[in-house]
Amino acid sequence: MRGVDVSIFNENVDWQAVKAAGIEFAICRTGYGKTGFDENFQHNVEEAHKAGLICGAYHYSYALTPADAVQEAQFCKGIIERAGVLLELPLWFSMADGDNYKERHGFDFSRNNVTAICKAFLDNIKPLNCGVQAQLSWLENYIDWQSLGCEIWSAQWNTEDNFKGRMWQYTDALTIGGQTFNGNILYDKGEQAVLGQTATVASAAPQSANDLIHSILSNAHAKEETPQPVKPQASANQINSILSNLRPQQNATAQATTAQAATTQAKPSTNDLIHSILSNAKKNK
Repeated sequence: MRGVDVSIFNENVDWQAVKAAGIEFAICRTGYGKTGFDENFQHNVEEAHKAGLICGAYHYSYALTPADAVQEAQFCKGIIERAGVLLELPLWFSMADGDNYKERHGFDFSRNNVTAICKAFLDNIKPLNCGVQAQLSWLENYIDWQSLGCEIWSAQWNTEDNFKGRMWQYTDALTIGGQTFNGNILYDKGEQAVLGQTATVASAAPQSANDLIHSILSNAHAKEETPQPVKPQASANQINSILSNLRPQQNATAQATTAQAATTQAKPSTNDLIHSILSNAKKNK
């Protein structure tokens, strides 16, 4: 999915034009630090929703210590609660030093300190779903992101994503209707690469009924020391039954449907049929 992230610096966003350009989501800034409120947060979320986009949020951190991050989390949570807006996508803790504030204030850039700051925010923003946003260099050098167990939004203005977490900010120069935005790609979980979040995100579901059935039968025998095949004819009949249940039914008139419902018993559910396959597989151990 293609998206943008916005703040008060993106004034008078034409959300209809954004939607028309193929953008499907917006990440809206709540604020920054312990006291900085983004006055356009609620407006941006509401207008993006009206245009048909889904939304998440981010909070830009000025925390120098984990204690600062705790206060930032409490402040950010209050902003979202007061706005009363729906966020379909996660909140993101943005760890960066774009204006050199951290460097000018003697920030400890050690991996231990930066990771501890991220963890403090994540722990104290609960129960909100939250991930960490950072430039690729920060993820490589300053943040032990694997220990955090959260989703990652990486920033790398490039034609290729070398991290591939949950989301990628690939440019700061996406032009739509004469306005400039940060452009982002939100990956389906099955699209994530070996780097990034595959260690903490569940794998994608099978893409077809055949794949699902194959997976069930394989798992049923995976731990057997001397596996034996399921009876071919019984499995074939059950598989055909599942596929028949999954195929879309042909349209019929309301009268015919009512008559059929009155005279025909309901087919067993797909879950029941899968359970039957597993039961038969166990009998062949």
